[in-house]
Amino acid sequence: MNHYDELPLWSAPFGAALLERVRMHPGARVLDVGCGTGFPLLELAQRLGPDCRAVGLDPWGVALTRAQTKARRWGVGQAAFVRGCAEDMPLPAGVFDVVVSNLGVNNFADPAAAAAECYRVTAPRGQFVLSSNLRGHMAEFYAVFAACLRDLGLSEALGALEAHVAHRATPDRLRTLLEGVGYREIGVTEGSFTMRFSGGRALLRHYFIQLGFLDAWKAVVPTMHTARVFAEVERRLEQMGELTLTIPWAVVEGVKAA
Repeated sequence: MNHYDELPLWSAPFGAALLERVRMHPGARVLDVGCGTGFPLLELAQRLGPDCRAVGLDPWGVALTRAQTKARRWGVGQAAFVRGCAEDMPLPAGVFDVVVSNLGVNNFADPAAAAAECYRVTAPRGQFVLSSNLRGHMAEFYAVFAACLRDLGLSEALGALEAHVAHRATPDRLRTLLEGVGYREIGVTEGSFTMRFSGGRALLRHYFIQLGFLDAWKAVVPTMHTARVFAEVERRLEQMGELTLTIPWAVVEGVKAA
């Protein structure tokens, strides 16, 4: 389970941007939806102080155990953890002053249902803040991947790749998601960061890339062609030398009416 803590290397830039939008009120009641092993919940609980009440929700019991261990070791007694899914939260309505979700929207089975549940548990005049990577992330990699599929005559796989890329969030889609469940005063902040690799070999062997992305990339290619396609992708990326991948992000904030 300790290896899961590599994920903040990916989620920290999004979480830092999210934290900039959270109202910092002592005694606030906070919910982190999809809290994983405790980031950014434990950081937020400490910033809000010992009088706050911070709850982390996640369906993954092993991750929650890890988060609980951190909370004890760090002395964050105001944090508690609940096992459950975003689409059907085992929590009462209207009790949280702040609801956050760092990168959760791409992982919810039903984003609209999850957003509706977030709205239900938000207190009147409460705030919901979510972060997400956006369509166009890692565009430098996807351009090479698509070129390989075209050159190898794999038009069906190219269509599957285009669908994979298109499923990512956009700022307008996220705004519509929040407005659709009732949030108002919608605000959107956008930015980007980069991830640099020495080349394609390093990228495709990086632990987090293998954990979070590689299986989905391979799934767009028929199994009989996977080895050939990724050998070609790696070869072309290596020819490019140092590889810089751009990661666009958005933080979207909404307020529940009084």
